[in-house]
Amino acid sequence: MYLRALKIQEKALGKDHPEVATTLNNLAELYRTQGLYQKVEPLYLRSLKILEKALGKDHPEVATILNNLAGLYDSQGLYQKTEPLYLRSLKIKEKALGKDHPSVATILNNLAGLYYSQKLYQKAEPLYLRSLKILEKALGKAHPSVAITLNNLATLYNSQGLYQKAKPLYFRALKIKEKALGKDHPEVATTLNNLAGLYKSQGLYQQAEPLYLRSLKIREKALGKDHPSVATTRLTHFNG
Repeated sequence: MYLRALKIQEKALGKDHPEVATTLNNLAELYRTQGLYQKVEPLYLRSLKILEKALGKDHPEVATILNNLAGLYDSQGLYQKTEPLYLRSLKIKEKALGKDHPSVATILNNLAGLYYSQKLYQKAEPLYLRSLKILEKALGKAHPSVAITLNNLATLYNSQGLYQKAKPLYFRALKIKEKALGKDHPEVATTLNNLAGLYKSQGLYQQAEPLYLRSLKIREKALGKDHPSVATTRLTHFNG
């Protein structure tokens, strides 16, 4: 579908039209979800080149492609290539949309995740906190995006053994997700799994087990018994 649309747009509008760049980005996102990373990078790069030329290097749409390209590199562990793209994307979005825009919060969250992956916890924490503040103000304290950031911040604290700081954040994230998305949503399973992990880290196995089992049940129903997330929950629960 995207390939056909791309061919039509290139013929009708020209290969350097912004709409072509949008379709290239969408096609890249599709391939990325399929793990076809070798196909993804050239599409993002071509999309980026078109938009920079057509709209200017400081346009918000350019920042979106930079963020997506950074996410690709991040998922491959290419951290040296990732950080400058997130930082450039963040700078563009802040200038174009304002420092309190939800799009800025998204990039802050992504950049924090990059630092978390490298165990640079002191760099990650203020970014998560700033992202959370923006989202609560812009979207409301019960928005699912707020819950995702709460979950990420809780995981940051959990990784450092700061269980008393992590636990209430997990519970708050869980409550928001259950209300906004439904009790059987995969996002609910993610927070249940993480909260179970917190209890397990403290040796509280009786509190951890029902959370793992509920998370497993949700994921099996929503994603299928052979999904990687289901396997991860099984391994985490039954190994230790």
